[in-house]
Amino acid sequence: MIIQLPGKVKFIIDTLTDAGWEAYAVGGCVRDSVLGRVPGDWDITTSASPEQVKGLFPKTVDTGIQHGTVTVLEGGEGFEVTTYRIDGEYQDMRHPSEVVFTSDLMEDLKRRDFTINAMAYNEKEGLIDAFDGIKDLQEKKIRCVGNPEDRFGEDALRMMRAVRFAAQLGFTIEDRTRQSMVSLAGNLGAVSPERIQTELVKLLISDHPEEMRTLYETGMTAVFLPEFDAMMDTPQNNRHHCYNVGEHTIAALQNIRPDKVLRLTMLFHDVAKPVCKSQDENGIYHFYGHPNLGARIAREILRRLRFDNDTTDRVTALITWHDHRPQLKEAAVRRTIHRVGLRQYPDLFEVKQADTLAKNRYKRKEKLDYLEEYRRIYQEILDRNQCLTLKDLAVDGKDLIQEGMEPGKELGTVLEHLLDHVLEVPEDNTREKLLELLKTERKAE
Repeated sequence: MIIQLPGKVKFIIDTLTDAGWEAYAVGGCVRDSVLGRVPGDWDITTSASPEQVKGLFPKTVDTGIQHGTVTVLEGGEGFEVTTYRIDGEYQDMRHPSEVVFTSDLMEDLKRRDFTINAMAYNEKEGLIDAFDGIKDLQEKKIRCVGNPEDRFGEDALRMMRAVRFAAQLGFTIEDRTRQSMVSLAGNLGAVSPERIQTELVKLLISDHPEEMRTLYETGMTAVFLPEFDAMMDTPQNNRHHCYNVGEHTIAALQNIRPDKVLRLTMLFHDVAKPVCKSQDENGIYHFYGHPNLGARIAREILRRLRFDNDTTDRVTALITWHDHRPQLKEAAVRRTIHRVGLRQYPDLFEVKQADTLAKNRYKRKEKLDYLEEYRRIYQEILDRNQCLTLKDLAVDGKDLIQEGMEPGKELGTVLEHLLDHVLEVPEDNTREKLLELLKTERKAE
């Protein structure tokens, strides 16, 4: 098998081999090349020590030298070059307490997580595939290198990585590997929230976000996202729904584009339903108040998983308004846009559509027609450049002061009043009309 190495990667490998050391492209870049995908980055493994690597290249950075990694800067790009190593004991289920450098490539490869990530390549030796990674790629299978209990015992995050790779590649997880995940899922409790967040997002924005179901079935969500387990256990006995809350959520994830904020919104848009569930005299379930409570619960979860404030604010705003249905009149839509915040559009329409498509077919056409009309009115409002916020108002505090008003809280109250008028009558958003309105109202007092 021939893999086309980028020129800079080939140069680094050739420089190392010409100096008498072994060197290979390794890991995900080899896997992606075999699959015909464009690698995101290229990692190199070598028998040379970090100091020997540094001695061969004029520009290097000690990015992880204690673990054998030196970043070689070549032509403005950075390439991680790591010495063959044997990992010591994993005391925190995430990082080895020590590493020992070795001159044996096989020792380095057998410490890696999955067979599809344990292949190495250079132009002289060709593909080194000691653990049948090619076979597993052909069979679309995620399988641990060696004993899965050992691999997951060393690094608990590898369990989430297995599911994430399955989601990104459309693969299945080999039976013994999956069984070990079930047995060791509790070890995820030792992994930092930041690491959990990274793997969760990569899974969510993949082509197969339905792999959330695998996280649930193997017991991993019970450790870091028990709210999802509650959703999977909550039925929706309602003519609008054909799934339980969790399965509806998974369907909604599949119905929206792979954007982090949108996928997180769909993951948590119904997170409060398990605690909002009520049942009427006919046995029909209702979930009154779930958007507002869901936004609060989602904020707690996102903070727990160390998401940034901007992502948290955007997701919780979309959750708050995902079930809101304004009247299809321009004034009502203008007021809604003002309340919701212009920033939430047009994402809110995508959220509403994904939610609708994940429900029963009951009145689906009417719901989608409503959404399309909502979207049309919104676009007309934008096209006409109508006032939606205080900063779009044709007057400001300085104008009011010039008219004789005293600085203070009353200015803000008056401006809000004028904005309320303009949301109803957008053509009045001129300086002349608003000041005339203000004078008329003050005289009437």
